[in-house]
Amino acid sequence: MDTNAITEITGIAAGAFTTISFLPQVIKTYRSRSADDLSLGMFSLFTLGVFLWTVYGISLGKFPIIVANGITLILAASLLFAKFKFKKRAG
Repeated sequence: MDTNAITEITGIAAGAFTTISFLPQVIKTYRSRSADDLSLGMFSLFTLGVFLWTVYGISLGKFPIIVANGITLILAASLLFAKFKFKKRAG
């Protein structure tokens, strides 16, 4: 196996693990209907960063960067959506 193939496989594996790591939080948030413990600032900045990584991957035409960050963007955005959707009402 050549170095480029190993690099590509490493990128795909890294993207898969970091993307999959979001699933437990997304599932927990939607099952509990609570996003109180999620930091709005952190997830806002993170989502913006992942969006920019996706754009970067597209500009380079790099499949692992595009797919991993595109899926992570969807998951992070769903947590941001949940943060507003499940917000507790005052009173």
